[in-house]
Parts: sequence; C-alpha cells; structure tokens
Amino acid sequence: MHDGTLRAEPDKLKEECGVFGIYAPGHKVAQITHYALYALQHRGQESAGIAVSNGKKVEMEKGMGLVSEVFDNINIRRLKGHIATGHVRYSTMGSSSLLNAQPLLIRYRKGNLAIGHNGNLVNGRDIRSQLEQAGSIFQTTTDSEIVAHLIARLKDTSFEDSVKEALSFLRGAFTFIIMTEGKLIGIRDPLGIRPLSLGELDGNYCLSSETCAFDTIGADFVRDIEPGEMVIIDENGLRSEKYVSPGKLALCIFEFIYFARPDSNLHGINVHLARRELGKQLAKEYPVEADLVTGVPDSSISAASGVAEGMGLPYEMGLVKNRYIGRTFIQPSQKVRSLGVKLKLNAVKQVIKGKRIVLVDDSIVRGTTSKQIVGMLKKAGAKEVHVRISSPPVTFSCYYGIDTSSTRELLGAQKKVEEIREFIKADTLSYLSIEGMLSSIGLSPDSFCRACFDGKYIVEPDSKMKKNIFEKINR
Repeated sequence: MHDGTLRAEPDKLKEECGVFGIYAPGHKVAQITHYALYALQHRGQESAGIAVSNGKKVEMEKGMGLVSEVFDNINIRRLKGHIATGHVRYSTMGSSSLLNAQPLLIRYRKGNLAIGHNGNLVNGRDIRSQLEQAGSIFQTTTDSEIVAHLIARLKDTSFEDSVKEALSFLRGAFTFIIMTEGKLIGIRDPLGIRPLSLGELDGNYCLSSETCAFDTIGADFVRDIEPGEMVIIDENGLRSEKYVSPGKLALCIFEFIYFARPDSNLHGINVHLARRELGKQLAKEYPVEADLVTGVPDSSISAASGVAEGMGLPYEMGLVKNRYIGRTFIQPSQKVRSLGVKLKLNAVKQVIKGKRIVLVDDSIVRGTTSKQIVGMLKKAGAKEVHVRISSPPVTFSCYYGIDTSSTRELLGAQKKVEEIREFIKADTLSYLSIEGMLSSIGLSPDSFCRACFDGKYIVEPDSKMKKNIFEKINR
C-alpha cells in the first residue's frame, strides 16, 4: 500500500541486499560489521541488522531505516562476541517490515541460527506451501525463513550436512551467510548469480557481498566464493566444499552496470573500469556531434567518463546531486510528484547553457526520471540533449532478487527506441548493444545472467512466481 512517501529514486532498479559476516576472536566484531554495512548501504536502505555470537548465545539488533538510523554506540556496544553477521535489505520478496528485516534469528532444538540472504528463490512459494502443510509455522514472508525451517527439520547429526541437504531443495539466486553459536558459513548459488567474496583481517576471515566492505574495515581480499561453494569458518579455521556440482558462472550483469560500488571488484574486474569500458563502447556504437558529456550521478559517472573519452569530448559536471534528502520525503499530492528529481538533482546552468549535451545514464526503467532530467537540462538552456544508455533496453522482469517492474511498466518492453526518445523528449536516444555490453566488461560473454535484456532465464521461475511476483499494485 502506498504510504504517502516518494522514494528518492523511483525510476531505478533496486539494489537487492547486502550481507557481511566475520569470525574474529579478540576483535570488536559488532563494530567491524557496523562499518562494513555502511560500505554496503547502497545495496539496501529499508532495514539493517547485526547478529553476534559469543560462543554460547546469539544476540541481535535490527531495525527499519539506514544503518545510521538503526545503530548507535549503545546498541552496538551491547553486541559482544567473536562472530557476527550483518545485513542491509531492500525487499523484493516479502514486504518491507521489521518482521522481515534481517538477519533472521531462529531458536530451534539444536541452538541458535542467524541467517542473512541476498537473492530470490524461484521455488520459494512451493517449498513454503509444503512446509506449512507439514506443520511449519512462519513468522515472516521472506525466503530466508524457508531455509531456516528446512535446516531445523532435517535430522542429520552434522549441522553442515543439514545445511547442504536444505540447499539441495533450493532453486534460484542466493548468497547466504549463516551463523550459529560457533560457526560462520558462507554460501553462493550454483550459478553464482549473486556475488560473495572472502576477506582476511589480522589472520581472521570475513565474507561480504562486495569487496568495498573489506577496504572499509581494513581487510585484505582473498578470493571470490565460487558458484556452488560453501565455506565454513570456525575455531578450526577455514574449510571449503562444493555442496553441488556448479554450473557455469552466470553473474548478474547489473552488478557491473549499476548495483555494485565503483571501487568493488567482481571476479578480478574493477567495477569503475568496467563501466568506463561500457561508455567507450557506447561512444563507438553511437557517436554524435556535441560539445560536452555529463552523467547522471552517481552510478553513471564512470560510463560517462568512458563516453567522453571515446567521443573526444570534455566531461563536465552538468548535474549536481543533493546527498542529504534521506531515503524518502513527504509527498503531499500527486501534483508535486515531479519534485522527486528536483530535490535530488540540479543542473549547472553555466555549464549547460547553449551547449549540445551528451547525457549518459546506466538504464531507463519507467522513463519518468529520464524525461524530467532531459527537461531540466533544456530548461537550463541546453541547445540539444543526446541521451546515451550504457546498457540495452530492460525488457523482461527479473526473478532473481532485483525489483524490476512487471513488463507492462517497463518502458523498454512497451515502446520502441524512437517512441522512448519521443517520451523523454531527447534529441537522440541510443542504447548499448547486448554484444557491445558483453564484450566490454572483461569476463567471458557467457559468464553473465542477462535475462532482463533478452528473456533467456537461466533458472526458469515457477508459474505462480511468473504470474504474481512483480504484478504489484500501488507501487
């Protein structure tokens, strides 16, 4: 239900979630996790949580809002132990509520279990239905609780064996960080759709959705967790095993286009440099006579620098971002909905006036924001506005943990490029080709999931999910 607020970025794909975990005796793991979550804040702004174990019990603090809103010195100091896991969330399955905030803390016959999850299970509804028929009672609407119930119901003597058996039921995209009183476990789905990396801090191990968190806490990157891999960290150190025969890597390509922070590295590729190459390829495919290039802050700046280099044009800061408006603001009436972009962005008139502008953005979802930005630049005196998008048109819904709209709300699915150009009132509009995108990043072209562009789903969603999951009302 609409709550009378307008999200700060209503026309962007939402950033899934971010997970972090650390096993570090003698260190203040809650504080370390707190800092790591700041580094992962871009992956989810609805809720944040930290769970800590001292070897005997697990304590947790979580709440709705940004990391800075949920935690303070008092509740962080209250979390004492040597193992921690943290989570920042944007809801794609399950509503935005405190009940669904993670990590989920489950107390069952074998002890305590804290779970943080990034991704989406395409068969989650079916598994939940079967568990409910078998007597399980669910407190949340998240996929993460499904996994907790599976682990709790299995009779294996070894906890790791229970986890592996539970994983055998799952289909979809996921990274999990699971913590017990004495163990920290990191898991990546068989196709590696969602990222997870291993780091080392003073001889201790940590796990993170992105390597930028390691930089923040002073840890060293060790390696990416491989598709189908489970790592166990406990008093005996680190050990790894494949819980399933892995498939070929199919990393979500939007990690490079938009989601990941520019200073993160994924499978040896720096995100900023990959985005710059996307821009250079875009300039090669669609050159245009213009005076300068500017990008939509912040995620498009790297691609815009590549476009400028490729076109031999200067890059200018034509748009300035206001970073202090918070996650949402009051929306008193439909009439002022357009204030969303105006509060976040402002054109630098002295840079824009009388110039032919190449405006670079990473994607167009519904097109409303693009239309307002083009209008803002023209009102500031731009002679021409040529929009260049550093990815192909988004034409299909994602079922793997990204909150794309239903296809009826995706501009790329409903209109041809020329019709989109007319809608956003740009002088020209061009998207990067799928081939150009795949050749620019530096990994093998078949190393990515790109279903949102071509509809080739690497894990087919069940019929209920396909029918209902993104047909949302009152967005």
